[in-house]
Amino acid sequence: MVTYKQQFKFKSNDFINKVYLITGANRGLGRSLSIDLSKAGATVVMLGRDLASLENVYDEITDLGYSEPFLYPFDLEGAGPKDYEDLLTNIESEFGQLDGLIHNAATIGSLMPIEQYDLKVWFSTMQINLNAPFLLTQFLLPALKKSPAAQIIFLSSYVGRFPKAYWGAYSVTKSGIESLSSILAEELEKTEIKVNSIDPMRMKTKMRQIAYPAENADKNPDPSDVSKVILFVLSSEACHDSGDQLTIDVLSD
Repeated sequence: MVTYKQQFKFKSNDFINKVYLITGANRGLGRSLSIDLSKAGATVVMLGRDLASLENVYDEITDLGYSEPFLYPFDLEGAGPKDYEDLLTNIESEFGQLDGLIHNAATIGSLMPIEQYDLKVWFSTMQINLNAPFLLTQFLLPALKKSPAAQIIFLSSYVGRFPKAYWGAYSVTKSGIESLSSILAEELEKTEIKVNSIDPMRMKTKMRQIAYPAENADKNPDPSDVSKVILFVLSSEACHDSGDQLTIDVLSD
């Protein structure tokens, strides 16, 4: 396990002419990653269900004069194989390859005992948090393999690595994400694709507020603080291998 405790610097040309797809790019950490990668010169495929909020982030990025992103409205819960095929076709026709896939989108589901867990919420959480990352990865691997040095990042959680009571479907999906990340890293070890999971720990996000309503959110790092460290993780300066469990602890000295 590798822990990044501070912001690192990367080469100014690390992201020029590279293409990254980010799920849940319209808010929270996904929004910050979209902004920071665009600022660094990358083209970001911003994938999310809510077109209006995607457009707001798009306007924010272009108003700042950063690299223009590519909006792709996509419903991770309801998408079928044809939707994923179309996504691959559009990426390959527009860009030729994909240099990074960041699985950021997730829903917390419900925090309650397994005995009482709502079945509809369970299956919805499984679809968004685990099945969709599997499908996206499987369908987009051909585009990733065309990159000379692609990366797949799965955003994980402490409760995925150390499951806790009442975290239900969310904890199960994040444990599954850890397994999926490790399996892919082994299967792709002879390719140029790195696969890793990242636990971003505490952040000032809506999901965190739902999980910990009594917590003083002002003491949590902003997603933009975490995003800058993830850019270093994606850069040529990072020292981790494929198959690592990475943790970002920006509160530590």
